[in-house]
Amino acid sequence: MDPELEAFLSLFPRVDLADPVAERRSYAELATSVPAPDTTGMEVEDRTVPAGAGVPVRVYRPHRAQGAVVWLHGGGWVMGDLETEHPWAARLAAASGAAVVSVAYRLAPENPYPAALDDACAVLDWAAGNAAELGFDPERIAVGGHSAGGGIAAGAALRARDDQGPPIRFQLLNQPALDDRQETWSQRNFTDTPWMNRDKVAAAWRHYLGSAPATRYAAPARAEDLSGLPPAYIASAELCPNRDENIAYAQRLLQAGVSVELHQWAGTFHGSQAIPSAEVSQRQIAELGAVLHRALAG
Repeated sequence: MDPELEAFLSLFPRVDLADPVAERRSYAELATSVPAPDTTGMEVEDRTVPAGAGVPVRVYRPHRAQGAVVWLHGGGWVMGDLETEHPWAARLAAASGAAVVSVAYRLAPENPYPAALDDACAVLDWAAGNAAELGFDPERIAVGGHSAGGGIAAGAALRARDDQGPPIRFQLLNQPALDDRQETWSQRNFTDTPWMNRDKVAAAWRHYLGSAPATRYAAPARAEDLSGLPPAYIASAELCPNRDENIAYAQRLLQAGVSVELHQWAGTFHGSQAIPSAEVSQRQIAELGAVLHRALAG
């Protein structure tokens, strides 16, 4: 493990998602302990997307933003909101120059699949339909997210392809949760890795899926056909149960004719970017911004 990350391991709470409602507080405390970035030079606005009961979003709009990313937070589908994602959404907007539409999708287990995916797709439709008012090009819209949010983003890209939804320019998938089957080497063997391990991943999938079957939109690794999807950037962490499914998904996208950039970050663990003082975390965050800028501004 990267020694700068290892020094902070004691700060990560040991949660098992047995009671996700109760554990949201510790997750919020961890997330909001990250120093908030300077948002000077961008507009930050809370809105509600008129779908279902209304989906809260926070729009980060840098000056002269050329495109936007519909951004889904992490938290195992059961934790996270606009406030926990604020440090990361603001940094991504500043680093990329793109507008970031951060989505407070409905959480499991109270709202199992497909609630979160439905919310993400509703926001994608809204962003594309209101791009002029929101200040970006409707032809330059990406989807992306961390962890569970990365899996939702990949599912939204699949659904948009299948249902002729809004055109998606790019997928920005950071340590995405893609496969409920947990059959890869990293899923079977990473039983005691920091923050995220095999049992915690299994619990998150149970909460998310509820009684629903795992379709390709819930677990994108189950999709048989990955052709026609947008180009993708996929980042994996070396000490993360999701690592091998991330790499396998990137390979399958490539074999389906989809352009992919894959970065496997040595010495990192799932969610270790929550330690922004570490040099490797700074490189990861900067790369996410640079990749998104290149995809939307080029």
